[in-house]
Amino acid sequence: MAEIKNFVFLIFSFLIFPLSLSSPVIMPMLPDVFFSGEVSFPGVGIPMGQWSVLHKSVGISAMHMQLLHDDHIVIFDRTDFGPSNLSLPVGRCVSSSEDGLDCTAHSILYDVASNTFRPLTVVSDTWCSSGSVDPTGKLIQTGGYALGERVIRTFTPCNARDDLTCDWNQLPVSLSSRRWYASNALLPDGRVIIVGGRGSHNYEFFPKPPGQFSGKFPLQFLYDTWDGRNKENNLYPFLHLLPNGHLFIFANNKSIEFDYVTNRVIKKFPVMPSPERRNYPSTGSSVLLPIDGNSTSPDLEILICGGAFPDSFDFANKSIYVAASRSCGRMVITDPNPQWIMEKLPMPRVMPDMVMLPTGDILIINGAGNGTAGWENADNPALNPVLYRTGDPDPNQRFIVLNPTKTPRMYHSSAVLVSDGRVIVGGSNPHVNYNFTPGVKFPTELSLEAYSPPYLDQQYAVLRPSILAVETESMVVTYGQMVSVTYVLGLYKRETMGNVKVTMLLPPFTTHSFGMNQRLVVLGEERVEQLSTFAYKVTVKVPENVNVAPPGFYLLFVVHVGVPSHGVWVQLKSDLLS
Repeated sequence: MAEIKNFVFLIFSFLIFPLSLSSPVIMPMLPDVFFSGEVSFPGVGIPMGQWSVLHKSVGISAMHMQLLHDDHIVIFDRTDFGPSNLSLPVGRCVSSSEDGLDCTAHSILYDVASNTFRPLTVVSDTWCSSGSVDPTGKLIQTGGYALGERVIRTFTPCNARDDLTCDWNQLPVSLSSRRWYASNALLPDGRVIIVGGRGSHNYEFFPKPPGQFSGKFPLQFLYDTWDGRNKENNLYPFLHLLPNGHLFIFANNKSIEFDYVTNRVIKKFPVMPSPERRNYPSTGSSVLLPIDGNSTSPDLEILICGGAFPDSFDFANKSIYVAASRSCGRMVITDPNPQWIMEKLPMPRVMPDMVMLPTGDILIINGAGNGTAGWENADNPALNPVLYRTGDPDPNQRFIVLNPTKTPRMYHSSAVLVSDGRVIVGGSNPHVNYNFTPGVKFPTELSLEAYSPPYLDQQYAVLRPSILAVETESMVVTYGQMVSVTYVLGLYKRETMGNVKVTMLLPPFTTHSFGMNQRLVVLGEERVEQLSTFAYKVTVKVPENVNVAPPGFYLLFVVHVGVPSHGVWVQLKSDLLS
């Protein structure tokens, strides 16, 4: 909104007096590098991003995060470690089998715009649980530990800051299997599939399919990727929806294409050609690269980075912290003969979060350089985020090391992108309980930070689009629809008029280094029209294939020469769903 206000005087001036395209335009002088296709960040004097502390303490450690379509973030921790540092409202105490009556909060609702938060009430243990947002915008949150391991919880977005009824809702129905360290994926029909968990080599659906088997379905792949008790290396498996409606499932160092309707493995992909493991506790991260929304059957490429070597967990339990993985694997999973292409990280990294940016680049953030996930199991915090430029043809130029934070974000940290383009970062608690003991190496971290990627630097402000309108009713878009987006720019240069793309981001449920359901669809542009000196209209086509972009709430961005606008929320609806 601030950007739009900055351009109000331009709108009134130039929409009344449209630009003659033959007329000269006075512009500030900028280096030609800005107009070669995208902003080029590396180099002398080029910003490497900025950190800011939002709150020194929000009272809880941010183990799980989900951005909702009202620009609030649901943040929560586990509930079985004792009191947090945030009190619940009077009369909202919870009876806990572990600690008796608990009058402290283990979840908060964070308002991005106002930078404020309030406590929420969780009544069962959410430790190492999973989640997805359904097509209506409701958070479906599943599993956890002990009395929470089969629980299904929901949170419905609401703007009532002081309304105590706006809180977690625990459903009377239960999961069919214990789901501790499981992963979720949103399906094209609006259901959620829940896969795996400690001791649960199977999957199930929520809601249950009517007239079908209502329990759990075996998944042999999870047995095949299990490294044994206490090692596992197949927990929090990576799940990604494919354009044909199947699932890509990765665990340990293996992956399959899986038809969840018929319970059949369609394809076994090559084993990643490196000795490292990639899933909990050898925790790496996984993300889909940007998807071409103009194709009904686009190529789909996956990137998996970081992790640990097979015996690292055992060594960590002896306080020996083996250097983490320095490799990434990239593969076109829709290729008839897919092969892993290995790339090298700038530094070793375990427990990284991979955050998809509106530009299509990836921010690799949080984690450690040695050890594994688990209590007291890592050392050498990875303080520098790394930018992975997905479209750079030279693998040696794709990684850019960015400005470091001062705060270690180790085990049980998380990160999410918000609509203004920042990345909100929180959490870190590699201890059984909250630990603030003087001298402890990595004390429990209750702070919340924001990282502003280089594209938010002030020197790019004149290149940043501001969206004025999305020409669709009630911000709802449907499959195959043509949509026009009107935006303004502070700088006009004819060479960059067509260097615009529109992207749609499905925000993830983030925990344990995996952004469940994270997806960026590139709509490209059908045409760009100049309405006045500073006002433009770009027309794009919404994907036709529900498997390319499952229904739900997306953040829509206009990206101009690599600089994104503030995102606006649109709801992608399917006629097949009520």
